[in-house]
Amino acid sequence: MNPHSVSVAQEPSSRIHFNEVVTRDGFQNESVFIETDDKVALIDALSACGYAKIEVTSFTSAKAIPMLRDAEAVMHRIRRVAGVEYSVLVPNVRGAERALECRPDELNLVMSCSESHNLANLRMARHQSLQTLLDVVRHVQQAKPLHPVAVNVSLSCVFGCPIEGAVPLSVVQQLVQTFVDAGVRGITLCDTTGMAHPAQVQQVCDWALQAHPQMQWTLHFHNTRGMGLANVLAAVQSGVRRFDGSLGGLGGCPYAPGATGNICSEDALHMLQAMGFDTGVSLPLLLPLARALPDLVGHALSGQVAKAGVTEDLHPMPCQP
Repeated sequence: MNPHSVSVAQEPSSRIHFNEVVTRDGFQNESVFIETDDKVALIDALSACGYAKIEVTSFTSAKAIPMLRDAEAVMHRIRRVAGVEYSVLVPNVRGAERALECRPDELNLVMSCSESHNLANLRMARHQSLQTLLDVVRHVQQAKPLHPVAVNVSLSCVFGCPIEGAVPLSVVQQLVQTFVDAGVRGITLCDTTGMAHPAQVQQVCDWALQAHPQMQWTLHFHNTRGMGLANVLAAVQSGVRRFDGSLGGLGGCPYAPGATGNICSEDALHMLQAMGFDTGVSLPLLLPLARALPDLVGHALSGQVAKAGVTEDLHPMPCQP
């Protein structure tokens, strides 16, 4: 571990850019449809909290993800705040065409580093997904939309596959190089099923930042085995400054039995702010949203800070018996 890491929060690069994914990654596996009005209201409230980016929705088939069948309506109705990027997931060129009509700031493309997981999750071989995503990149570059649109690629199972086990770093490196050569702005390294550990995270992040310092690197962790925040810390100490998180820890991969979902946004933000990092996000504005989310989705969530409060919250002296 870097012996100088303890002072990293005092450096000029202490700004953390946080991406909220609850309304896409969090909502997509929920069984009860969340109304469009509720989605729009939540996104508008999140926009006021100071996030760097919000992943709003997904332009996938309504049959594949019924929860997000209202993607166009949501994108047209949200109130956009200056300084916040609004990202959407697209699976192919048709999805990109639909999305571009709604003026997103970023298209997020997804494929897996694991052949087995890619087949299970996307029903395509890895080489087919790669070609599909490269077609999307070319389409965006050739379309030249009036509203500037960046492209980000999220690579699933970078840190391990629940079907195959370890994923060789060489596979990740090859895919990254392909997308770097294609001209994408950013790459998200995803611990899709919560298999990563801090030493592994540091190794991968050290390589990524050294090999392609010009890329906008984001880390996406799940808390399946309770190591989510430890992995965030390892990535921060390597120099990563962009992270995904989901309000209340909502979400999770269906191919990770027992998964508790993504890292909890408010828990991660609280940790980073307590360490002296500038996240730009207001916890006083965010925590009421986290506390209201269980009522919206109809079940309890895993977030801790929403239940316990921030560390600065003090309590009266307990009564003596």
